[in-house]
Amino acid sequence: MKKIIIIGASSGMGMRIATDFARAGWRVGVAARRLDRLESIKELYPDRVACSAIDVTAQDAVEKFEDLIEMIDGMDILLYAAGCGWSNPDLDEAKDMATIDVNVKGFTRIVNAAYRYFKATANVSRGRIAVITSIAGVKGLGVSAAYSATKRYQWTYLQALDQLAHMQHVNVSITDIRPGFVDTDLLDKKRKYPMLMSIDYVAPRIERAIMKRRRVAVIDSRWLIVSGLWRAIPDCLWPHLGIDL
Repeated sequence: MKKIIIIGASSGMGMRIATDFARAGWRVGVAARRLDRLESIKELYPDRVACSAIDVTAQDAVEKFEDLIEMIDGMDILLYAAGCGWSNPDLDEAKDMATIDVNVKGFTRIVNAAYRYFKATANVSRGRIAVITSIAGVKGLGVSAAYSATKRYQWTYLQALDQLAHMQHVNVSITDIRPGFVDTDLLDKKRKYPMLMSIDYVAPRIERAIMKRRRVAVIDSRWLIVSGLWRAIPDCLWPHLGIDL
């Protein structure tokens, strides 16, 4: 039986993807801060799902992550779906620090632990580390400076980890999943977002990207075009564009 651990499975895309994998017969370890939301998944598939309350910003996160791996008797795939961010034009320090704690520190802590696991186990079948990042990493967004910067950090870190795996001959592949706007709790419900995508639309595309071992997957084609256009804008012109996301 294949095994996947999903960090950030208490809501949104993480919860939906965890349910899909359990329904497909996988052994699934789910983790987030809100244990009650995780237990609702376990109730649907009690023989396939194990859950753990893990705060990725806490010092015991790695220990609890390793315990969860043991609870499902191994790990073939890690999906890091935890995320934090706001539109923060006022540069509220608390919001920016919380974003950095989850998207940089927590991300690094868990992804590194997963890499060490795959390095130590030397699985015959190739392990996978998948992370839901964002197209926000293309450019620095003035109204979401910390969010866009942390997503760029994730892009670069995953790229470096992929190179390190080849250098050290670690049997693991890396998948960087970059969606545009998805209708989750992360978004401000009072605002209207362009090209907003539903979880039902996005989740199967994320799952296919993971199973096909895509190195980078932008979801969807419209956002691939948008991110390409952003990338083509010279840095000297970027500050003059009023992009309010």
